Amino acid sequence: MACAKRFGGRGGAARVLAALVVLASSVSPLAQDARDGGPAPGAPGRDAVWESAGKTAVGTSNTTASKVWFTLRGGVMTEVYYPTVDVGNVQKLELIIAHAQGESLQTESRDTVSEVIPDRDSLSFTQVNTAKSGEYRIEKRYTADPERNVVLVRIRFRGHFKRRENDYRLFVYYDPSLNNSGMHDTGFTEGDALVASDGDKASALVAATDRNPPREKNGFVRTTNGFAGTSDGLTLLERGGGREFPPALPSYRRAENGNVVQLGELEPPAIEAEYCCREYVLALGFGKTTDEALRAARASLAKGFEACEAEYVRGWRAYLRNLRKVGRKYQRQFDMAAMVLKAHEDKTYRGAMIASLSVPWGGGASANEPNVGGYHLVWSRDLYQVATAFYALGDKASADRALDYLFRVQQKPDGSFPQNSWLDGRPFWGSLQLDEVAYPLLLAYQLGRTDRETYLKHVRPAADFIVRHGPRTPQERWEEESGYSPSTIAAEIAGLVSAADIARRNGDHASAAVYLAAADEWARSVERWTATRTGKHGDGNYYLRLTDDGNPDDGSPLELNNGAGTFDEREIVDAGFLELVRLGIKRADDPLVAKSLAVVDKVIRVQTPHGAAWYRYNHDGYGEMDDGRPWNFDGKYTGKGRLWVLLSGERGEYELARGQRRAALGRLDSMLGFANEGLMIPEQVWDRRESPTPDFRFGEGTGSATPLAWSMAQFIRLAASVRLNRNVMLPDIVAARYVRRTPPAKAQPSYEADAARGFDKARGGFPFSVEGRVKRGARVFYLSAGERREARVDAGGKFRFEGLAPAGESQLVIATSEPSGATSFQRIDIGKPAVK
Repeated sequence: MACAKRFGGRGGAARVLAALVVLASSVSPLAQDARDGGPAPGAPGRDAVWESAGKTAVGTSNTTASKVWFTLRGGVMTEVYYPTVDVGNVQKLELIIAHAQGESLQTESRDTVSEVIPDRDSLSFTQVNTAKSGEYRIEKRYTADPERNVVLVRIRFRGHFKRRENDYRLFVYYDPSLNNSGMHDTGFTEGDALVASDGDKASALVAATDRNPPREKNGFVRTTNGFAGTSDGLTLLERGGGREFPPALPSYRRAENGNVVQLGELEPPAIEAEYCCREYVLALGFGKTTDEALRAARASLAKGFEACEAEYVRGWRAYLRNLRKVGRKYQRQFDMAAMVLKAHEDKTYRGAMIASLSVPWGGGASANEPNVGGYHLVWSRDLYQVATAFYALGDKASADRALDYLFRVQQKPDGSFPQNSWLDGRPFWGSLQLDEVAYPLLLAYQLGRTDRETYLKHVRPAADFIVRHGPRTPQERWEEESGYSPSTIAAEIAGLVSAADIARRNGDHASAAVYLAAADEWARSVERWTATRTGKHGDGNYYLRLTDDGNPDDGSPLELNNGAGTFDEREIVDAGFLELVRLGIKRADDPLVAKSLAVVDKVIRVQTPHGAAWYRYNHDGYGEMDDGRPWNFDGKYTGKGRLWVLLSGERGEYELARGQRRAALGRLDSMLGFANEGLMIPEQVWDRRESPTPDFRFGEGTGSATPLAWSMAQFIRLAASVRLNRNVMLPDIVAARYVRRTPPAKAQPSYEADAARGFDKARGGFPFSVEGRVKRGARVFYLSAGERREARVDAGGKFRFEGLAPAGESQLVIATSEPSGATSFQRIDIGKPAVK
């Protein structure tokens, strides 16, 4: 089949019509005229920087044997992760184009208009790059060998307006950034391959040329290894030979310890009819050593792109086959979201699902060292969102693996969870978010994980931690402020009610009573702690984003992160209080919820071309500056937060709870619109018609993170809920306690605690006693360190219990429950003045 015909199809961007048969075993040596320049000068090169997080596609095989993930953006391949999904190894791989009639070298990322075409039934994509001048078009198809750590790229090049053969010269520009850093790489030429290494991470890039018609040459014709910005191939071409044809290219065989860039020249395209065409296949392999990486790359190249892709596609089709159906309009996005979430799971640390295969805004001014985690880390909160989406789409096995990871890898000995972590559980950022301690409890209940081992080793320690430290949290869900947050408190309440049910199933009635009493007390108090009556919006009565001290009317100054300024806390609102509805603590028609939504819509809603969208909160500083510079430009960490797509999905879940199904469908439609051409749903979208650069379009993704797993998960959960006409992840046990009946009233016991003089919590062993009175028939339970018991209550309602304070422990938790269902919850600091 002629090359000119293979590029036919509707709109010049149709699917490829025939597969390439690669005869990879026939590899010619490098051209005899290639000059060996010895070691490359200019070490270590310029600072390394990760590519923008606005990806149009991500991919990996649906097998655990292939531990490699790829990302696409702007017509090129960007980060490739290996051997785990938190280790980036590539900055960029793209083509450089030189032509006889051209005035300069061109690159795909700079000089073409790109589109990406996703498959309907596989995590597969075709990139179509058309020269801005119209002189050529490049189609690239990506896949991963399901058996090996290899990404393959099939390239189809077609040039126009050619008068003679070999008017084009094509180069592959490859920038390895091995082992999560752009520095410390060493690259060299090995035969006709480009190999690189940093510690125990290595890559190998090999190429093959089509055999139709047969040609003498195959693979790279010339290669060079250099340092970015000083001696790399593109820099050399632009400085010395960019205007010559064929371009002059010094060939450095090795670049040692720096920001290495490798360049390989492909065999020139051939004349076919009126076009200059050729097909190529690249194989980028990874391993612990360069030899291992090279063996993998050559094996996949010999296997052939067609065979690798066929296996890859079969694997994804098999995964989609048994998932939920949500209707024709939403099914394609639903399936893509499902595959993308599956692609965010690691293949060594099973159940570990990262927040995004990206580094927001490239991670800053430098990626020289392996300390930029970006979003390829695990957050307990995000993993809960993803796990519930898996459950909603019909993949309970993935949800169970997520919970296993949370409990067996991330959870700390004290029962808490890190703010986020690397895949092996090492904390990355050092704060604490109590919603992230609560969500695993809720997930355990929802997945039916009530066995005794799970309870004693994981559920009880986490619930105890919440009881002792909540409801005030060091960070709320936006990870920026401490205080009393409606969304965090909602998670804590739902988590404790879930833990109580699991405790009861395991015969631990004392713990169950304590957990329920704490949840009840916080449910009764959430408005008092977080809803102002003297606010600056509406009639002054609405939920705040959070309060510092539980007093929503005192006007405490709230210093926002990201340089956004300091404000009266009564001015700052978000929609986090909707978690009170989603988690079954408040009715959907609760008057304060409705009134607060009116404030939210007035203060932080924007109408975009795709529908309404919301900011996280007013005065948010986490986003691009108005002139387009990234959030962390020059390390100042200032900007303006843009519109968050997942908030549209949360609003849809609320509207469905209110019986407003049509409105919920409208939120799904908006999320469809916010997705890019690769069906990737972003974290943030641009919030205005005015744009400082062509990169920003009203209602489309910014450079923060695309795709965001939480956004994809939110689409799945809302689509499944609309299909079933109910919120699929509403915890029934919570709603039964607070929404479907009158919530428990507050009991009114009296307590008095005493301890020996000179009590020393660090030493322990000192006696203490607690006595008091409750209503006749009431029960009293207490929790002190590892001890949890029910106190004996006499016929008159009096009780007393004694104990020894354990080392390092000074807190006693007491709960009561009355026959009417009323409860009370009290924390007592032993050794302080008596509490009445």
